Amino acid sequence: MLIIPIFAALLLGSISVPSAFAQFQSGGVDKEGSWYAGEGLKKGDFFSYLMCHVDYKECAKFEMDLWIKGDKQVGSETKWLAEVVVYDGNKRIVGEMELGKIAPEPTGGSAELGVYRGAFKSSVVWLSAFATSDSSSGGKGPKEFKATSWGKIGNIGGEQVLPKAIETITVPAGTWETVQMYWKTGGVGSKVWIVDDFPFPIKAKTYTHVSEGIPPTEYEFSLLEYKENVQTSPFEGIVSTLDELEAAGCEIDFEKTVGIKKPTKNFDYQVHIFYGPEEPVVGCEMDWLISFINKYDDTEYLNQVQFDFLTVDENLKPLRSIAQEEGRKFLYSPSGQHTISMKVKEDPGVARYVIWIYGLSPEGIAPSGAADYLEIEVPIFAADGTIPVQKIPDWIKNNAGWWADGSIDDNSFVQGIQFLIKEGIMKIPPTVQGSGGSANNIPSWVKNNAGWWADGSIDDNSFVQGIQFLIKEGIMKIPQSISTSKPSGYQPESLFD
Repeated sequence: MLIIPIFAALLLGSISVPSAFAQFQSGGVDKEGSWYAGEGLKKGDFFSYLMCHVDYKECAKFEMDLWIKGDKQVGSETKWLAEVVVYDGNKRIVGEMELGKIAPEPTGGSAELGVYRGAFKSSVVWLSAFATSDSSSGGKGPKEFKATSWGKIGNIGGEQVLPKAIETITVPAGTWETVQMYWKTGGVGSKVWIVDDFPFPIKAKTYTHVSEGIPPTEYEFSLLEYKENVQTSPFEGIVSTLDELEAAGCEIDFEKTVGIKKPTKNFDYQVHIFYGPEEPVVGCEMDWLISFINKYDDTEYLNQVQFDFLTVDENLKPLRSIAQEEGRKFLYSPSGQHTISMKVKEDPGVARYVIWIYGLSPEGIAPSGAADYLEIEVPIFAADGTIPVQKIPDWIKNNAGWWADGSIDDNSFVQGIQFLIKEGIMKIPPTVQGSGGSANNIPSWVKNNAGWWADGSIDDNSFVQGIQFLIKEGIMKIPQSISTSKPSGYQPESLFD
């Protein structure tokens, strides 16, 4: 007696379908044929993608160009060998990548391409987790466009990956008739567009799985260019930025050793920073790790931070924006940590860097609160080895003036010079220190410079050049180390013979 009403209710939709059935979505499109990752891949193919992945700088975009050079024997397996150039902001990374033939997932290759190889595997060839060329020995095999599902996302409660629609899509590489692959992620639809007989998808926009809130982008890419039968390397003459920097004498193997922990101007946020190298040089690389921390709790990272990294003048007028250099309106950190690799473009001297925080808000939604910022001063060195001069305290200028007119002796003036060296305001490499001369040989122009500097007739750099002259000629000595704590009555070691 109850069977008929229940069956009728199911037809009318008045009774909910059990969740186990609701998790299965039926797909399939009216198109003959099948597809797998790597389908039709051949020697001479050239691909250029604009792409990003959440695991690399939280989806900062870069360009990856890839040319299939030919086969490579790796043990008992034959793989594709691809030449690769990545354009990541101001950096070029040149190397090689090995791709499997059953599934074109990158394995070995140049170490410099490691993070980009991972992003490529987890985005452009992600569908190889469902469709490969070989169905034997546990392989997935090609998948039909008419199939209701190609598989299920691995996370708990994951949705079906299925052919959803036939769409005509235009990307920079051209207009294509595609099959849209679709799955649900945290309530929103992730999409990858594939083309029959074409090795890789031409476009994707996907989202990470979150239990609440707006899902951030997991990966995104678009095909910029495709060529067939490219017989010679399209990358001939392209040099890695790393090789250029090394040839220019830049430090390339450095750590982020300088640490800064400060609140922002209005105490709305706390920012922890590490940067390196310790002595950045114009034209060379500099790396930053920026953490946004709850002002009340050092252990709690803020998330969904919209910000920019700027170079400013003394009036806080922006001179450079890293966000703009990356083609963005702002930088975005879902996790509260962000890394920046940049080329130093600032002039020698003291650069004013600013972390400008617009606020906390999902990407694409303007923050409602007021902006706040943290300013950091960093000494920048010239490419030719010239040492930058930071702002010198006024009391040292007074000392210089008194020394120039004979009101104080050499020892008193030397205390000020020691202070400059100890605080890193004046940095003199020990290798340039001379071994001869004496205090009696101090040229009169050095004292004249000190007097002119004290009254503002010459700049800081001209004054420091006079001090450097004394050191190079061996007239002034530099102690190897100066302790910041000395007993009372301590007199600094004379810098003069």
